[in-house]
Amino acid sequence: MRHGRFGIGIGSAIGAGALAVGALAMAPAAGAVEPQTATLSFDCGSYGAGTATLKATQDGTNATIDLSTSAITAPIDVAAGAVTSTLTLTKNGTGTTDFTGNSNPAIPAGGAVSTGPLAGTVASGDSLEAKSLKVQVLGITVNCTATSPQSPGPFVF
Repeated sequence: MRHGRFGIGIGSAIGAGALAVGALAMAPAAGAVEPQTATLSFDCGSYGAGTATLKATQDGTNATIDLSTSAITAPIDVAAGAVTSTLTLTKNGTGTTDFTGNSNPAIPAGGAVSTGPLAGTVASGDSLEAKSLKVQVLGITVNCTATSPQSPGPFVF
């Protein structure tokens, strides 16, 4: 009889393991966006030009993008939450969508502008590539235009 109980225990363990693997396979992937990080160049007119790093995350239809760029530097210390930004992205090659927010960290004088998370809405399969950036800080509006494609490519959600 002892051998019989051992066999039942192994069978139960295998069954429980199979259920756990099945549940993991069915769980939605957090951060399903690819790539999660991309770079591109911006020209911000008289305010400067430089590279930008974008970091995207996704939770269902909600997505956020954090952005830092050497194209714009702070002339003075800028308090956290003082930068309002709109990142416009091409959507599926035919339209555009905006990601907006004002959740920047504190930026020291001379520091590169960081902003985000910028929030937006996505659908499964959306392909988004940064096109322009509008930054408002201390009553000044800076408009930047992408001068290079996003690398390694568009965000696909």
